[in-house]
Amino acid sequence: MALKLAYETWGEGPYPLLFLHGFTGNRTAFDHLRPLMSSKVRAISVDLPGHGQSPLPSRLGRDGFLETIDALLRVLDEVGEPKTNLLGYSQGARFALAAALSRPERFGRLIMESGTPGLHRRQHRTERRVSDAQLAAMLRQKGVASFMEYWESLPLFAGVRKLPAEQQEALRARRHLCTVEGLVGALECLGQAVQPDYWPELQRQRLPTLLLTGALDEKFTQIARRMAAELPVVWRRTFEECTHAPHLEVPEEYAREVISFLQTPWYESPEFENAVPDKSAAGGNG
Repeated sequence: MALKLAYETWGEGPYPLLFLHGFTGNRTAFDHLRPLMSSKVRAISVDLPGHGQSPLPSRLGRDGFLETIDALLRVLDEVGEPKTNLLGYSQGARFALAAALSRPERFGRLIMESGTPGLHRRQHRTERRVSDAQLAAMLRQKGVASFMEYWESLPLFAGVRKLPAEQQEALRARRHLCTVEGLVGALECLGQAVQPDYWPELQRQRLPTLLLTGALDEKFTQIARRMAAELPVVWRRTFEECTHAPHLEVPEEYAREVISFLQTPWYESPEFENAVPDKSAAGGNG
């Protein structure tokens, strides 16, 4: 039986936009952006496998990763969007890129927040497989609550820990809806250790692409710089005083950047098909 992903839709704007959340999130992860974006986008927000109400893929490892991409395309068929834009955060950004490379004719523009094309070196892939196995063991041994205490304490989320207490509590409540089985399965089927290496594919990724990172997240900002050097049509924006989750840390600024990018006119004529547009056009800082 084909993998079926849970999702919901919101917004009445002119721009269809598929939202893909990060690890430990679900389809409500972008709900705080609704007041800021509902008039501009028609959102399709998905539960990735092992999160929310979506089951895990039927296959393990890389096959499960690819099965998820097929399931995302079926969601678009079900909601009747022949072509949409993509926005993915962290884990979701990897799937957004994978989907764009797999079926570019189904997508208009690509937005990756704190994302990566994968691990290029075998050693790094092996190290990540060991790291993910350790996280899975922690989940099985200590449960979701203890795992989340560790996860939320990571330097990667320092900016999130500065959010108002009410917002932090809402985020924690959403994370605690996760299950051990779901998160372990997600590590084993959706993680960087099993996904294909998309670095060599970036030059053929022709969709206009916006790369978003937090300036204090040095690792992913450097990855974004490397990606920008490879992608043919790319804008990049770094949010000052932010870590790994600008959509949570500076939602108003984030929403303005996304909407500006979606609204920026773009066309590709034969004589300019290899041209790279001005990267400041969408408000980016290079």
